[in-house]
Amino acid sequence: MNHIDRREFIKLSLAAGSLLALESSGLAIKSFGNRETPQKVLILGLDGIDHRLLQAWMKEGKLPSFQKLASQGGFLPLRTSIPPQSPVAWSNFITGMNPGGHGIFDFVHRDPERYFPVFSASETTEAKKTVRIGNLILPLSGGEVINMRKGKAFWQILEDYDIPATVFKIPANYPPVATKQRTISGMGTPDILGSYGIFNYYTTETKELKADIGGGRIHEVSVIANKVEAKLPGPVNTFKSDRPESEIDIKVFIDPINPVAKISLQNQEFILKEGEWSSWKRIDFRMIPTQSVSGICMFYLKQVRPNFKLYISPVNIDPGRAALPISTPKGYAEELEKIFGPFFTKGLPADTKALDNEVLNDGEFLEQDDLVLRERLEMFDYELARFSSGLLFYYVSSTDQRQHMFWRLIDKEHPSYDPALAKKYGNTIENIYKETDKILAKATEKADKDTVLIVMSDHGFSPFRRSFNLNTWLKENGYHTLINPFKQGREDLFMNTNWSRTKAYSFGLNSLYINQKGREAEGIVKRGTEKEALVREIAQELENFRDPKTGERPVLRAYIAKDVYQGPYVDIAPDIIVGYNHGYRTSWAAPLGRIPKEIIEDNKEKWSGDHCMDPEVVPGILLTNRKIEAESPALYDLTPTILKIFGVEIPKEIRGKPIF
Repeated sequence: MNHIDRREFIKLSLAAGSLLALESSGLAIKSFGNRETPQKVLILGLDGIDHRLLQAWMKEGKLPSFQKLASQGGFLPLRTSIPPQSPVAWSNFITGMNPGGHGIFDFVHRDPERYFPVFSASETTEAKKTVRIGNLILPLSGGEVINMRKGKAFWQILEDYDIPATVFKIPANYPPVATKQRTISGMGTPDILGSYGIFNYYTTETKELKADIGGGRIHEVSVIANKVEAKLPGPVNTFKSDRPESEIDIKVFIDPINPVAKISLQNQEFILKEGEWSSWKRIDFRMIPTQSVSGICMFYLKQVRPNFKLYISPVNIDPGRAALPISTPKGYAEELEKIFGPFFTKGLPADTKALDNEVLNDGEFLEQDDLVLRERLEMFDYELARFSSGLLFYYVSSTDQRQHMFWRLIDKEHPSYDPALAKKYGNTIENIYKETDKILAKATEKADKDTVLIVMSDHGFSPFRRSFNLNTWLKENGYHTLINPFKQGREDLFMNTNWSRTKAYSFGLNSLYINQKGREAEGIVKRGTEKEALVREIAQELENFRDPKTGERPVLRAYIAKDVYQGPYVDIAPDIIVGYNHGYRTSWAAPLGRIPKEIIEDNKEKWSGDHCMDPEVVPGILLTNRKIEAESPALYDLTPTILKIFGVEIPKEIRGKPIF
């Protein structure tokens, strides 16, 4: 049965209202829990849906399903995490704890021994035991990928009570934590290179593009006799001592008359018209004769002439032959791949970096994200149809990604506002809210009297008009010292920092650290009274600082970690968590340890909306078909709420309280 046949097979099964045919085919992976629960919980996780926007469009009658649900049960703003970053917020929801309990404080943590950034959510280690034969390094033991979040996920607790759960694409769960429940990882899942996503762009016109840009690689190619030859880079070959980059050959044959090209790679040939996306293409990067790494990618033929332009998406992990762990059980991803064919596995599927760097334009980016959305909706229909007991969580990423990239077209005060583009794409955010209203309509129809329906977002959104260079502010206020002031702004990773005279520094999007003696490699601030006084001094000065251009306070609140976090991991938290005001966010330089010359700059990027601000600036949403008793519910309150619905004892380490 091929993929097209399988899709039709599923559609027929769903239309018949029965999955008996599916189960008899042997495709369906049964969930661990066998207990028939008297009540069910259906959760829609709509990333980034903003309370203010949702409320406004509900009042205008544009979101009838949301209006109906709010009238039946409850609708309140949902308090997000400190800081309101996605891995932090979703970890609050997953564990029922704040960062002091689960240990995720930012997208980026830092290694104090090296003053170096590290991914906060996962860690990959190579094989500890190897044998070398000539130029080859053969592993005698497997490497591993570790989920760095602490605490038990709510579906693991349900598993202890034999209650079935399917958790689809929830962020901050890569690699998926150990469970026999059906889960597939979402935000945080890397591409095949182990990065958050590296696209490849092949063009004869490179003068307007940087050779190395964040999130992508630009390849200058030549058209000779209507033919282009190039290479697609793959993962580093760890089987070889010199660790070369793997690669495959690509050939493009351009029609001499029509805007069409034939692309050839690894015994595959397909034809694309100018402005056309390919289907998923499976590729194999050969490491040694007996080992290869499988991935999937899409091709977009942007232009044939006068300049040749070909975009290749980040190479995603192949769900049918996953080189890295992306689901539990392993067969769940394979089940979905058999039914629907290859699908996006990279945590954030839409290529925002390609849009920000003008490799894709607004329309092309939306076409790509529409592909993501269609995939998700097909799988939602599938999971909703077989949902009969326990819990189903379903996640939508397009709401977050489109607000990040198109806020500039609903905010006339934004430096990147363009009236012409606003006329064409200014309804992009409203339209994705309308799409979620249709998803909610399906969920509402499925929810019977015994189903608790919860619609939630991890945070809301705010305009990102001005970039705050936190390390520059520290330098200008005497807390950070440079080796060579003339090199300011040229070095990443604090390569120009004089640590012997530096008291504080920032890594990540909201995190500020004291250069503490005995903790940091070259720390100078003594732990205790000296550090406490410095922390409170910096926090107060940050809150009092005003933008010389606008007169506004860029920092609404500077939180002191020990005042807002509880749990065993408070000691590894940033010392101060910076809560930015409406319109402000940390610059892109701060997470990389770069120190520009200006404290505040206009944000002229297409990435124009954000949520890494103060929690009060970006509340999420909570709607249910039950009356909400809590006056000001928070993300971590939903975790004990789920457990209470199923009559499960709430672990004492959970900080939240049930909302019903």
